[in-house]
This record gives sequence, C-alpha cells and structure tokens, in this order.
Amino acid sequence: MTNPPRILLVDDDYQVVRYLKKALQENGYSVTSTTSGKQALAMIQERLPDLLILDLNMPEPDGFDLLKAERSKFPYLRILVISGYLQGALLEAARIFGAVATLQKPVTAEALVGKVGEVLGR
Repeated sequence: MTNPPRILLVDDDYQVVRYLKKALQENGYSVTSTTSGKQALAMIQERLPDLLILDLNMPEPDGFDLLKAERSKFPYLRILVISGYLQGALLEAARIFGAVATLQKPVTAEALVGKVGEVLGR
C-alpha cells in the first residue's frame, strides 16, 4: 500500500482551512495546514509536500510572496492557488508565477477534491 499524497494547506481563514482540510482527509489525503505564511515556509523546508494549496490574500508573507519563494527553491513543487480576490484576476497572475492550477473562492469541497485529484494524477 502506498502512502497518501502529502498536502500542505495554507489559508489565513481558520474556517476555510478546517472545511477544506476535512474534505481532503475524507478523500484519502494526508493534510497538514497552517493559517500563517511564515509557518508555511518553515513547514515546506521541514518536509516538502506533494502539493501546496495556497491562498493569495494573506498577511505577510502573502500568497504571491510564498508562491515566488517556493517556486524558485523547489521548481517541481506543485502549487494550487485559491483566491476570491479581484474576481480571478490574480488567479491568472498566479499561473504566470508558477501555480499549476487555480480555483476561485468560494470553493466547494467537491471542486477542491476534483482539482487536487487532477493535479496529482489520481
């Protein structure tokens, strides 16, 4: 039996983290989470996840700072960006900076699980 894919979920909204983490875990993923961009940086260094799910609109460092930093350090890290900011304009910019996929908030559990499966090839 193989280990489930490891996901790091980063969003400054605790309720969003709780909702999305539960949905992913119920679908067989190993999920760690944080509401802090600074903590996310340390967690990625400690154990590189198979997928980073990242909100863009967060306090320092914001999602773009995290995206750029991690993309330069770990070019093969798959990053899924979620955001409701500016009706998706930033989602397109996130792709330019290296996100492999994006989702517009509010995101349903079904949409997230489907996109994660697509990104991870499940």
